[in-house]
Amino acid sequence: TALPVIETQAGDVSAYIPTNVISITDGQIYLEPSLFNAGVRPALNVGISVSRVGGNAQIKAMKKVAGPLKLELAQFRALEAFAKFGSDLDKSTQQQLRRGGRLMEVMKQLQYSPVSIEDQVVTIYAATKGYMDELPLESVKRYESEMLEFIKVTHPAIIEGLSVHKSLTDEVTSELDSALDGFTERFKATLK
Repeated sequence: TALPVIETQAGDVSAYIPTNVISITDGQIYLEPSLFNAGVRPALNVGISVSRVGGNAQIKAMKKVAGPLKLELAQFRALEAFAKFGSDLDKSTQQQLRRGGRLMEVMKQLQYSPVSIEDQVVTIYAATKGYMDELPLESVKRYESEMLEFIKVTHPAIIEGLSVHKSLTDEVTSELDSALDGFTERFKATLK
């Protein structure tokens, strides 16, 4: 097994050497300097990073929440670049940029701080379903931390269901939505 490491020039993965190495490997992880400089760690570009194993190595619950996450992050990056040139943005675009900012915040992880798969699924679910959309960006990490603690203490069946079934069953999804509705309202009240 070999693990080739390639440094791109100005982020160009279509150059001769990166293209050849990509073609002979089972996937690649692309770490983006601009994401790193923005505080996103790991600075993984999900649009360029691929794996031939990919979804086959994920539990069903993660596959279900990761699909919309990847799409929304790709749309966010495209809109973010576009938004720099224009100031008049419609409500839909503003909403996508707002959610994308919260998704990027959720993707940040402290060094040496592993996150359980169940916590990842719950957090990504909350972010992609819009529970964090109305929060100030600086409150997202606090929301994430307190929300996970709230669910573990008051709704342990959610984490247990994810752990046992490895999927977002209708029962788990229903209880999760109910828990997130209640927690989010209480959390927003603390911001006023």
